[in-house]
Amino acid sequence: MSVLTSPRGKAEVVHCRRTEAQDIYCIKNLIRKFTQKLFGRLNVIYLLEKANLAVTLCNDKEEIMAQATFVDYPNWNVSHQDSWVSVFQELDSEIPCTPLNTLFLHLFVAVDEYSIGCCKEIIRTVFKAVPELHFIFLIVPSYMSLGSTLITVFEQVGSIPNLTYDKDFAVHICHRHNHYPQLHIRNARVEDHDDLMPIFLRHDTLLKETYGEYFLAELVEAQDEENHAVVCEVEGVAVGFMSVCSRVNMQLLHECFDLGPFHGLCIPHPDDVLQPPEELSIKGSQDAELGTSNLSSLKIVEEPREPVSPGALEGIQDIENLSQRSTMGDTNGSVSCLSLASVSLSEQTSDFRPIYKGASAAFCIQLFCIEEKYEARSLDFMNFVFSLFPEKNFCTISVPHLTPEFALIQNFVKIVPFNNCTLEQDLYVFHRAGLLKSINIRLATSLDTPGVENLVSTLMLNKSILEDLKQYSKARRHHDGTPMKAFVAEVAEQIVGIAVIRDEMDVEYIRSHYNIEDFIYFSHHQREEHGHLYHFALNPVFRHYTKFFLKEILRLGYKSCLYYPVYPQIREGKFQSSYAHSLTSALHYLVPVRPRRQIVYPLEKLGINAPSKAVSKDPLNYALNHTNRKLTLEPKITVNAKIVVVGASSVGISFLETLVFCSHLKFSNLTLISTHGLPGKNLLGTEQRKFLASDHCFHDKDYALMSLCSWVNVVVGRMTAIDRAAKHVVLSKKEIVPYDHLILCTGQQYQVPCPTGADISQHVTNREIPNSRKQRYTDKVPCNHFTLNDEEDCCKALSWIRDNSIIAEGNVIVYGNTIDTYTTVETLLNIGVRGSYIHLVRPPPTSTVTCINNYSVESAVEDALSTAGVTIYRDALLAQWNDGQYPDPIHSACFTAPTKPFRLTCAMFFSFCEKNVDYETFKALNDACLVYDGRLVIDTKFHTNDIAIRAAGSLTKFSNKYYSNEWTHSSFSSKEIGFQLAAAMLSLFDPTLEPVTEPPADLDQLIPMYKGAKIQGGILPGSYHYLHIAKPAIPIPLEVQMAQSNFGLEIVTGNAKDGTYFRIHINQYKMVETITCLSKEPFPASNYICLFGQHEQLLNNLCARYEDKLIPDLYRMQRILV
Repeated sequence: MSVLTSPRGKAEVVHCRRTEAQDIYCIKNLIRKFTQKLFGRLNVIYLLEKANLAVTLCNDKEEIMAQATFVDYPNWNVSHQDSWVSVFQELDSEIPCTPLNTLFLHLFVAVDEYSIGCCKEIIRTVFKAVPELHFIFLIVPSYMSLGSTLITVFEQVGSIPNLTYDKDFAVHICHRHNHYPQLHIRNARVEDHDDLMPIFLRHDTLLKETYGEYFLAELVEAQDEENHAVVCEVEGVAVGFMSVCSRVNMQLLHECFDLGPFHGLCIPHPDDVLQPPEELSIKGSQDAELGTSNLSSLKIVEEPREPVSPGALEGIQDIENLSQRSTMGDTNGSVSCLSLASVSLSEQTSDFRPIYKGASAAFCIQLFCIEEKYEARSLDFMNFVFSLFPEKNFCTISVPHLTPEFALIQNFVKIVPFNNCTLEQDLYVFHRAGLLKSINIRLATSLDTPGVENLVSTLMLNKSILEDLKQYSKARRHHDGTPMKAFVAEVAEQIVGIAVIRDEMDVEYIRSHYNIEDFIYFSHHQREEHGHLYHFALNPVFRHYTKFFLKEILRLGYKSCLYYPVYPQIREGKFQSSYAHSLTSALHYLVPVRPRRQIVYPLEKLGINAPSKAVSKDPLNYALNHTNRKLTLEPKITVNAKIVVVGASSVGISFLETLVFCSHLKFSNLTLISTHGLPGKNLLGTEQRKFLASDHCFHDKDYALMSLCSWVNVVVGRMTAIDRAAKHVVLSKKEIVPYDHLILCTGQQYQVPCPTGADISQHVTNREIPNSRKQRYTDKVPCNHFTLNDEEDCCKALSWIRDNSIIAEGNVIVYGNTIDTYTTVETLLNIGVRGSYIHLVRPPPTSTVTCINNYSVESAVEDALSTAGVTIYRDALLAQWNDGQYPDPIHSACFTAPTKPFRLTCAMFFSFCEKNVDYETFKALNDACLVYDGRLVIDTKFHTNDIAIRAAGSLTKFSNKYYSNEWTHSSFSSKEIGFQLAAAMLSLFDPTLEPVTEPPADLDQLIPMYKGAKIQGGILPGSYHYLHIAKPAIPIPLEVQMAQSNFGLEIVTGNAKDGTYFRIHINQYKMVETITCLSKEPFPASNYICLFGQHEQLLNNLCARYEDKLIPDLYRMQRILV
């Protein structure tokens, strides 16, 4: 906040922010004729689309006071955007302007009364926001004066001609040192104590309480050759402090962090052991081929596979060895995002680790503090502190991982910890060569090939990069004719980065399938301005120049947008070579783009009216990442909090999806603990997918479009304990996963039924059997017993069927009352199991509401089962396996019934009894003293009785204080629950959100009611395609619902047994409340789901047309509506 005073003495409190789309109207109103003479007639929307930085100044009422737009090339067409550097160097050789340190002012408008103050405030803010920036140029016609405002910050340095017509333009410059100068750094003195202590005490009083009031003076006095204290000063006053030490605990760092990319922060030594033994090397290469990451798949994207060789670096001049040995890692991760997904901790802890014999090449920052006003200039310390240790090439700093990333460490490289690391701090490293400002991005030439070969020699896709570079040098086009460009990053005549782009040819497909217009106005970008990033590798020493590299690619390549896809892995685990992209180390600096929901069109019936093939084609699905000119100087807020999600349920996936797609946030420590890793990685065929009914929250395509494995660390394992005091989760193999926020979304699973033990030879009935539903089966689970809960279970079941000749012979028992029993029976019939071999055994119901709750549908399914020869047993309880003998494998199963017990031979047993919380999960929760009452107890904000632990989904129930035991998260859409859980947590991390005010305790008495549809669907016996969409509700029999006075209108067409059944329930408010479909033919379920909650008039006056008998077939009508 700043205060501006007008010449009349009127004061305004102002602040700067990024320009937003809604500012455009006010900006146009501030444009005067004088503005047009200075900057030309401008399309403001177009200018903002192509600007690198646009700043708006607002008062405390959010009224716009001024706006300025900055671009990385000059206006008025005085030079081409890719060649302005040489023009301006000829203008004045004493001004060392480069693309890194220069921007151009393309527009400035302000309220006249405050224009001078506004101008100075915006200029100061821009220099603060872009630390590398040193010069801002302003180009105006030579006959124009700057006026009373701009003349206060700009001075003329010369004139240059226009490229298109004979007219000169004056060049004016604004220097950083006049507005936000670099800081003067010097050795600290004891006298600085009084200036610095207020700064320390504003942040923390712990040091003073621990070491006394004069700890800072004592630290300054204790300086020697190994310990130094330095300060930054402004006008003779110390405003920042840094204490550095050359003693670093290298042994601890080597044990806890993967420092291989930086040669262990040691000087190379002949006895260094950098490669695993021969027998381990072979196994390691196989693992690498699969692209297996360590704990952080996000970080492995950015880490090199070969170490930096710092010994050849004298000062910061020679980086040849560095560029040869250190580059951003490439593990084919973007070709197969899922290759980075699953991590087995026990395997990782046994990985080979290099042994370094050389002396330490690092010093550490022990203490750092700076006045907030000057924080953006924190990097100014580094030149001075490196000069204090001329033999050291690395600077390290460790900070508590919950500490927000401040300006200094944003220039450092965050080091990936090993899986067994228990330190509560993150390690950051900065290399001496990173201080170089002479980085130059240019188009590649054939002479760059040796340098690029050295750079990418350790990458798995180095051949692909070199082939594309060769193709560019040869033809400037890809083999398919697509224009392409290659760029290199050069420092001190060494190649330190390579990028290859092509023109994006699927622009229409991207626009129609992804929400790209969340980031750009598509109509203001020409087709040739869209680029496709194929390869990107950058030496990690220069990682902080990644955004600059991308900005230069856009400028030199005449592009305004770049796209980078992440493709899924195919089922066999091989890579899609035709889509081979090298893993981009720039992924962190791109934003993930949400996919758009697609309308399913009947293309054959639409004929010439169908959408173009460019839109309707169905290529390999991929997750899209994007950047554009507006984002090149847009900072991301890094969230280092360890957020651990237990359970890959729909709730957990929705929660992670919401966090990942927050484009202005970067969650660096998202971890998912799941028994089988991320779902969707197998790309199951129709046979496996049909075993279980679907809730239509996520499909395989959705997982491919999200590519969660690019952002989330996945730990394959089962939670067995929670240590709340130490804040870590214990897994089944005794590994631990630390957390700051623990999210429990394990849900409920089908359990192995516990036989009652009744002896059917005694002709017992159900009435004589004590209720054993609460009993848990504790013996060995038979090998031919299957409880299907996820895709992995379905795969195993199908494999077992085929490997054991179940199709040809052997009875299959399906035991349960849920809809999954129907879908499983249909799948068995579909794969060839004869109906006479299938026995559907239903235990006594626990509710008056059936799993389908629609008599018409149920009767059609029952008839189909009868026609197929499937035998149905009702109200039967499992009594024994193998007549009470050893149950593995199951050869027979005995059941009691209301009348006569029976015995069935059995080759395979499917159990779909009532779902419950897994015992290991329950034991972990109970042992952790989390309140458990049948389910894990939560409040309306998802909190358990531990503030650091939240839970959601069917695992949970609301606290009894809400008196709503019938309502649980199971009553609502899992996807919506996950979204709301993420929204509740984002207020902790996102500073752009308004603070959430907690309601008084006496008002927190109502549970939230979510509006999303509850959906179930699948393929039922008789090959009926089934879909049921309904509002969240307490289950009530359909007949009871229809008998209510406010039921509304029921519209039914077709017949269930014929497979043409379509039912829509319109409630009393004329809104679509329920949809039920049963069809012999597949139908576009996603289209029908969108009808839920719509008013009937939006459906072409559905009620009136039905009453007029104009709707004989709802399926046909919905196709027309689409």
